Amino acid sequence: MSIKVCVAGVTGWSGRAVAEAVIESSDFQLVSAVARSTVGQDVGPAIGRDGPVGVSITADPAEALAPGPDVWIDYTHPAAVKGHALAALKAGTRVVIGTSGLDEDDYRDITAAALAARSGVIAAGNFSLTAALLKHLAGIAARHLPHREIIDYSHANKPDAPSGTALELAEYLATVSPNEMGLPVEETLGEPATRGASIGGTQVHSLRLPSYLIAVEALFGLPDERLTIRHDAGNSPQPYVAGTLLAVRRVGDVAGLVRGMGELLFG
Repeated sequence: MSIKVCVAGVTGWSGRAVAEAVIESSDFQLVSAVARSTVGQDVGPAIGRDGPVGVSITADPAEALAPGPDVWIDYTHPAAVKGHALAALKAGTRVVIGTSGLDEDDYRDITAAALAARSGVIAAGNFSLTAALLKHLAGIAARHLPHREIIDYSHANKPDAPSGTALELAEYLATVSPNEMGLPVEETLGEPATRGASIGGTQVHSLRLPSYLIAVEALFGLPDERLTIRHDAGNSPQPYVAGTLLAVRRVGDVAGLVRGMGELLFG
C-alpha cells in the first residue's frame, strides 16, 4: 500500500523537489498540495512537469486534509507550520516538518497535540544525511572537548536565525555536556551581543550575507589545538529529499515528537 501524502509548500525550493520524488515513487501517492500562489493549478505544471498529475493546489489546509492523507509534509513558512501541524494531527494525519524557525513553545504544543491524538511528528531543521552526521559527530566531540561555539551561515534573505540545523545542534550538545566559557558573556567589555546568542550554553553566531549558501560549523577548542566539523549545503534541495521520505516512512512508528534526522539514523 502506498503512503498518501500532502505536500505543503509544494512550489517552494524544497517542497517542489519533495513533491517530484513523491510523484515518481511507487511508495507514495500525492493526494493534495498546499501553496499560497498557483491556487487551483495542477501540481504537475506548477512544479515544472510536462503534464498534469491530477492534484490541484489549494491554500486551505482543511481542503488539503479532506482526501485523508496519511502524512502531511510541511515545507512552508515558520509562521504557518504550527497551525498546519495542529490541524493535521486533529484530522488524524501524521506530520513531517522540514521547515525551520519554530521555537520550544511551538514544539511543546505540537508534542502535546501529537500525544493527545496518539499520533506522531518528525521535525528536522535539515533532513540531509551530512547534516545529521554533523550533529552526531559533534556530539562525540562534545564528550571529550569542553569548549565550543557554533557558526551558522546563510544567504541574506533567510528569515530565521539561527538556522534550524544550528539550533538543533546547540540544543543537542547541551544534552551531551556543559560548555565551558573562558570568560562569561555577561563579563564581556564593549558589546556582549557580539558574542552571539547563548543556546543551551553554547554561543551561536548567525552570518547572513549575499553569495553565502547554507553552512554550519561546530568549533571545539583546547589549548594549542582545535577541531572544526562543518556541513555545507549546495545549490540543490536534493540532499533533503531522501531524508524527508525516510521520515515519511518512519513517522507511522512515532508517538509524540521526534526531532532531527539523527534519531532516525543513529537512535
